[in-house]
Amino acid sequence: MFTWDRDEAGVVVVTFDDPDSTVNIFNARFTAALRIMTERLQAEAENITGVVITSGKSSFSAGEDLGLIREATGADRDPLRQSVLEAQHILRQLECLGIPVVALLNGTALGSGFELALACHHRIAISNSEARFGLPQVSFGIIPGAGGTTRVVRMLGPVSALENVLLPGREFNETEALELGLLDAVVTGRETALSQAREWIAANRDVTQPWDHPGFQLPGGDPTVGSVAAALRSIGARHLRSSRGSRDAAGMAVIACVVDAANMDLASSLRADAEYYVSLACNQESTNLIKSRFFDIRALRRGASRPNLGPTTPASRIAVLGSGMMGAGIALVSLKAGIEVLLKDIDRQRAEEGRASIARRLGAGHEQVLEGLHIVTNDEEVSEVDLVVEAVFENPDVKIAAINAVEPYTKGAVLASNTSTLPITRLGRGTARPEDFIGLHFFSPVEKMELVEIVVGADTSDETLARAFDFCQSIDKTPIVVNDARGFFTSRVITQFMNESLALIGEGTAAASVEQAALQAGYPTGGLALFDEISLELMRNIREESASGLRAEGRDRQSHPGDAVLDRMLDGFGRKGRRGGAGFYEYQDDRRVGLWTGLAEAFGPMTIPVDLTEAQERMLFAEALEAVRCLEEGVLRTVIDGNVGSLLGIGFPRWTGGVFQYINQYADGPAGFLRRANQLAVRHGSRFSSPKLLLDVVSQGRIFE
Repeated sequence: MFTWDRDEAGVVVVTFDDPDSTVNIFNARFTAALRIMTERLQAEAENITGVVITSGKSSFSAGEDLGLIREATGADRDPLRQSVLEAQHILRQLECLGIPVVALLNGTALGSGFELALACHHRIAISNSEARFGLPQVSFGIIPGAGGTTRVVRMLGPVSALENVLLPGREFNETEALELGLLDAVVTGRETALSQAREWIAANRDVTQPWDHPGFQLPGGDPTVGSVAAALRSIGARHLRSSRGSRDAAGMAVIACVVDAANMDLASSLRADAEYYVSLACNQESTNLIKSRFFDIRALRRGASRPNLGPTTPASRIAVLGSGMMGAGIALVSLKAGIEVLLKDIDRQRAEEGRASIARRLGAGHEQVLEGLHIVTNDEEVSEVDLVVEAVFENPDVKIAAINAVEPYTKGAVLASNTSTLPITRLGRGTARPEDFIGLHFFSPVEKMELVEIVVGADTSDETLARAFDFCQSIDKTPIVVNDARGFFTSRVITQFMNESLALIGEGTAAASVEQAALQAGYPTGGLALFDEISLELMRNIREESASGLRAEGRDRQSHPGDAVLDRMLDGFGRKGRRGGAGFYEYQDDRRVGLWTGLAEAFGPMTIPVDLTEAQERMLFAEALEAVRCLEEGVLRTVIDGNVGSLLGIGFPRWTGGVFQYINQYADGPAGFLRRANQLAVRHGSRFSSPKLLLDVVSQGRIFE
């Protein structure tokens, strides 16, 4: 695991390079090897002038073995505690060797890998624009347990450590890490880095960590009084407000750990870190977050849903039809990825407005990016492109006409529609090349939302799917692949959450309680606020078009108790949503100012006491059951697509790990979920009835995977 190279000056360069892995990760084997290496350094310290620790991989360390943490349960508490305490002890030995230790970071150093670097006296990074540094553990439902929390508080002070590093769990580029003080130097090239490390060692032979000096004071001042104490309270209060009472065990733990680190001696602080770490690692929330945010998303980004058709074929030049909010957003992310963009609208003025929107969203200093944007007005100018994406009005005839106008000049290009609900097969068959036609459902705002839902029509070729997938990867999006159906996956599932909010209103539940139930469940936005943002009119139009399409297929749309609430809001009171200036909320100057006070008059006194747990489960179960139906019907191709799509696209609470993981992790697993669904069906109707696929999973003792 480690190689040892001592030069004539007595500087030892220790290189760690796990022969059984493509990256260096913290696991039992690594910890054992690190202990042996540290003990050797202790034994030979008198003959060593300094130590440089680096990696034989292209990165320094990817951090802890998340696969092991994902599997941890309550039965693993004692051995896990012992391993964490051992890692803390080894890193403490390293920083107390009595000789200077330099971390030479030849690439990304995250999590426990960066905790190792923090235990060194000096950190030099080899310049690499792709490298990332930091302590992102809170994103996976845990905290830094090997001493990172304690050390970064002593390096930066509790306020900066909490606000900038530990609570957001950010991964920093080299410039950001250097400015923040997490790195001491960034240099070009390995030889230069080694030379600088040796020079620093020669100039700092008696170095010790600042917190080991007598009389050490935390940066920023006394954490128990004055502005520091006030700032810590403010950060905690803001975090509570932003989490809105939803599950966030890791966030609350990291706040507690920072306060502990600021008020305890180092040894006590390390023990507190270990206890919080073990508690979090052994709970269900970290299992869910690690599965979704690491394993599932990574699998999709690596091409799990891409047809196996050989090398990727990224687009270098695309055309975007429509320069409104969505079209401009698609053009923007493409330009930032270095893709040349032709932007077309019905006239030059609208297209120029789209260019201005892109420029505003890019901000100052990005003028060079705009050089790749070209405004076109004539159909024949849309030529020599790899991909055409239409982002025009949500009407099938308008969309087909926009594609057909440029199709003669775009032979060989993928033809894509950015639609959230319209059937892709129907749109594709309205063009000359249905095999080249595919859906690319972006989410708003495009530049911030990570997901793209790729919708495969009945005629879409595998080559078209592969090329569309490669385009999504090139613009740094996470693609899920679904088969064509009305509403696809994401729109179909999120509608269930929204409609359940309406059903609660129709039953006389206070609107504030309905919204609070959603927020405390972990949804980023309440269902009523979401109706206002999308538009009540648009949601009814989608409902009616869906009903019409089902009738044409000889089927009837199942009515929902929320339908009457939506109709009364529109027909009885003309409240269309935010754009209309009035919806479930009141607005002043396009700013939401509170729930509409007329709701009680419109839907009764709204005095029914809310069972918060029941209201939350109605929302969560409505979506999860619809996801199972999507999988059963073949709309969803994989469970992973459903989990990731629900988290990144429609705001399903992140602590759950996604719609299917929510079922898997429910008390007693899918069987317990089924029992609860049956209870909800008896109380609230057949929309909570269980699909056959769920019954099969339970009867076979399986989970969704």
